[in-house]
Amino acid sequence: MSDSVTTPAPALHLPDVETRHQPGTYADLVAAARANGAEYSKIWDLFAYQCDTTRHLGRFTHGVLRTPASVSTGLRELVAAYTSRLNACGFCTQSHARAAAELLGDEALVAAVLIDPDTSALSDRDKALLRYVRRITLELPTVGIDDIAALKSVGWDDEAIYFTATTCALFNFYNRWITSMGVPQMSDDAHRVQGRSLATRGYTRD
Repeated sequence: MSDSVTTPAPALHLPDVETRHQPGTYADLVAAARANGAEYSKIWDLFAYQCDTTRHLGRFTHGVLRTPASVSTGLRELVAAYTSRLNACGFCTQSHARAAAELLGDEALVAAVLIDPDTSALSDRDKALLRYVRRITLELPTVGIDDIAALKSVGWDDEAIYFTATTCALFNFYNRWITSMGVPQMSDDAHRVQGRSLATRGYTRD
């Protein structure tokens, strides 16, 4: 979900996903980018292939990341980027790191968090939230009520924990979907444009 920049991207692993689009907004976006020889976010192909279904995914994503809540939209974008980093999904890491930097107003902080949240300039409260994200992503069988208690002890409420866990779970899905389909990273400029678009427009295209 991004605005286009320049140059074509490598093919996806499934040719039909690139060539058999259902009519709709994403098919139109892809067609326009291709007509201009422009680089575009190839997750558009995934959304266009089954847009009757994926439009609901877009709306769900927008709700998870943009519904006003006690955890900020910028921090939720950072959760998305950090989850993606843990899963080595370069496309999602860069896309959501750029969006987080736009919303938080601090590109250096986001870069430091992706290296190691515990050595970054995040507050101790925010670091606790990202430790929870790491636990959900890498140590899920051992996650339990003690993790919730630890978050509440530093001031996070049920709403914040709900949206954090849901964001983390959603991007564990996206990382696997995107990587298995072969969605490539874009250029730095394209990811920067996408980050601005996600920060201002969000995730719905219909």
